[in-house]
Amino acid sequence: MNKKNVKLRVAWIIPNICLYLLCIAVGVFVMANASGLSEIDRLGTWVVLLLALLSVALIGTLRIVFWIKKGKM
Repeated sequence: MNKKNVKLRVAWIIPNICLYLLCIAVGVFVMANASGLSEIDRLGTWVVLLLALLSVALIGTLRIVFWIKKGKM
């Protein structure tokens, strides 16, 4: 693995880690405010948003792993 590949991996992995941290933060927010969000009928919206964020993070991780195994990264 040359230096270019290391920089490319870091360039893809750091935003992916940030996306996982965002998922955790949104999850904590939803859990902490579930009753209030339920009162104003926005709990479903936040749960869907959380699931969408998590799916994007997981797909990104799978893509990075696939690229590393294939030798592109």
